[in-house]
Amino acid sequence: MQRYPYLRRNVAMKQRKRIYYSPEQKALIWDRYKQGDSLHDIARMFDRFHSSIMPTIYQTGGYRPPERKRHPQSLSLDEREEISRCLVSKQSIREIARRLSRAPSTISREIKRNGGLKHYRAVKAEQRALDEALRPKPCKLIGSPELCKLIAVKLKRAWSPQQIAGWLKRQYPDNQEMYVSHETIYKTLFIQTRGALKKELQRCLRTKRAVRKSRTSTLKGRGLGQIPDALSISERPASVEDRAVPGHWEGDLICGSKNSYIATLVERHSRYVMLAKVEDSKSSTVIAALIKQAQKLPSELYKSLTWDRGREIKGHKQFTLATDIKVYLCDPHSPWQRGSNENTNRLLRQYFPKSTDLSVHSQQKLSSVARQLNERPRKTLDYETPAQRFNQCVASID
Repeated sequence: MQRYPYLRRNVAMKQRKRIYYSPEQKALIWDRYKQGDSLHDIARMFDRFHSSIMPTIYQTGGYRPPERKRHPQSLSLDEREEISRCLVSKQSIREIARRLSRAPSTISREIKRNGGLKHYRAVKAEQRALDEALRPKPCKLIGSPELCKLIAVKLKRAWSPQQIAGWLKRQYPDNQEMYVSHETIYKTLFIQTRGALKKELQRCLRTKRAVRKSRTSTLKGRGLGQIPDALSISERPASVEDRAVPGHWEGDLICGSKNSYIATLVERHSRYVMLAKVEDSKSSTVIAALIKQAQKLPSELYKSLTWDRGREIKGHKQFTLATDIKVYLCDPHSPWQRGSNENTNRLLRQYFPKSTDLSVHSQQKLSSVARQLNERPRKTLDYETPAQRFNQCVASID
């Protein structure tokens, strides 16, 4: 006699049959993933959990597999089935070729390579043809160990694949063997079957992701109070917009756990970065740190500061009186108006992850991180480094 039969029934009701996604369903999964939908949202369409979607996405590192295309002159499954039926009815190869409007040699080779007259099966022949038609293009990095080693060194120095690709073109202008696109580097990292770059190098990427993600952007603004006597960004001189003139800066605070903060400053022309340690987000503390940073630079290289509408900039008038530098505030919920600073803050999260205590880092550590960012080649600078571009500005003043 079975004990507790109702428990067995409940377990059976909770268990779901394993699902095998059809090609059409997989195409829908990739479409939604490319649009930026989460795995949870995609799985909800099929009334499944996200773990059922992960194998489809992770198997190819987040890259959509190329669509298989049949050569127009190759035999189709319908033609192979017709061949099979004709063989059963004892028709000759020439008769089969006439029925299919094919050359007799085509039919003869098809039968010979798939078991002969007695063992020919249409489905098996079709699958064999598909398998043999696979011609994976070899990854460029597999045959270039020297290039792989160089890429690995730069990744360990926290360079992005795009920076590496741009630097290689500048470093080896006459050697196309040393050229590689950033997408090739990403694919080699995410699709481990290529076998050229070690999986451990994924941790050197800024996001530390294991798969390629769709490009999505979320602009989050903060509805904070009014700043007295604020100068709107609309009042900023038009000469600041084209970035041709150096000396105009963007700034913000990045936040960590335990109410810890770092002040970040980026020069718009050169993308040169400065970081300042602040004890808290009080306006008096932040303004004092900004004044100290401004006094390190000649007046020709610090003409204006654009900031978010945070409470920490409430004492902007004190900053202007001490430095003769005007402060312009962005419109509410408009972080793109400080695009260089927003991008830099994202890069800094590689060194200062969210929800970590930022107060443990000394000013020396912050300066070291800023130096690393300033020594990286930037695509927007035609793969010059911010330090090189900023030093050119300093030299022009001297």
